[in-house]
Amino acid sequence: MGRVVKREDLPDLLSKLRAGGKTIVTTNGCFDILHVGHVRYLQKTKTFADVSIVCLNSDCSVKKIKGPDRPVNNENDRAEILCALSCVDYVVLFDESSPQNLLCEIKPDVHTKGADYTIDTLPEAKAILSNGGRVEFISFVEGKSTTSIIEKMRS
Repeated sequence: MGRVVKREDLPDLLSKLRAGGKTIVTTNGCFDILHVGHVRYLQKTKTFADVSIVCLNSDCSVKKIKGPDRPVNNENDRAEILCALSCVDYVVLFDESSPQNLLCEIKPDVHTKGADYTIDTLPEAKAILSNGGRVEFISFVEGKSTTSIIEKMRS
């Protein structure tokens, strides 16, 4: 079972993990209404390294990106749900629109993102590549999205 890590506690955690020879994979997102697409994405993410860290958009960040009606679930609930998944080792919240600064702090071996991005369109790609990491793109599960769930509930 995963746990939430405060951003200021990351340096100590990361040095312990690396001293133990562990590789680190990160991903990021809002993970507002968890669905099967999220679960499969996070399971695939975990296959790329020993330890998975989910960089989770805070409520403030989600509102900036998705609008005033989001998130549906607050950051503490979203973090707890992610930590309950066996494929998630750690969750760290961030307030910015992009996890770029956080990823510069973590310096993951691998970072995953949905296949709707490319290396040229991924805002955080430079942060990953310049720190010696690589990016893996994961295909979405067709028809599964938080937006489609919300639209279905409204109709």
